[in-house]
Amino acid sequence: MLEIKHLNVAVEGREILRDVNLNIGTGETHALFGPNGSGKTTLLMAIMGFPRYQVTKGKIIFKGKDITKLAVDERARLGIGISFQRPPVVRGVKTRDMVSAAMGGEGDEKSIAKLAERADLTEFLDRDINYGFSGGEIKRAELLQLMAQRPELTLLDEPESGVDLVNIALIGELLNELLEKGCPIRKRKCMGLIITHTGHILEYVNVRTGYVMLDGRVVCQGDPHEILATIKEKGYEECARCVK
Repeated sequence: MLEIKHLNVAVEGREILRDVNLNIGTGETHALFGPNGSGKTTLLMAIMGFPRYQVTKGKIIFKGKDITKLAVDERARLGIGISFQRPPVVRGVKTRDMVSAAMGGEGDEKSIAKLAERADLTEFLDRDINYGFSGGEIKRAELLQLMAQRPELTLLDEPESGVDLVNIALIGELLNELLEKGCPIRKRKCMGLIITHTGHILEYVNVRTGYVMLDGRVVCQGDPHEILATIKEKGYEECARCVK
């Protein structure tokens, strides 16, 4: 479903990603670990196609199609969605309208209300997007929009960041629903790539493969729980030593 081939990405002329290779199969969810500034968010933004993130080398293949030069809206229509680590406040746009837009403008009041109830955001539908929302409410609002969009590839930048224990359990439930974890893997159409610092989200969402990114490169991959345990015990310094 997703193939990243020898990808180099620059931001404002500065190279951030170097020769990144990564593959995610249909129905799979993968996790990306790495210290601050290692390039994790840059990878998600490049996959989504934000123009600030310039691909200088390599390809991004989605569902067999080279999307390296496609615009953000074209990638969204193909079935790619993203949840930001720090989503912006959007004054003048109601959450209800954004959910309807994510449904392609075809969402009726009943279906919008049902999704909002699932995300515990019924009372937020007529409020400006993320205005005055808590950390957990912002994350749930992001997932509400993704559930309305139903992307085949979901990119998640630290879904547990700024979220309390009560909210993270619900966020885990919503992610499992979004990623079709209740279905056998051979029947799933959706896949995900999750950036996580703490690894807390792995307690709620089953992840198949983990990667470590250092200095803009994917330096290793393997069992995500083993990788996380190594990081917690010995830090990313151990990953750097292992590469050397």
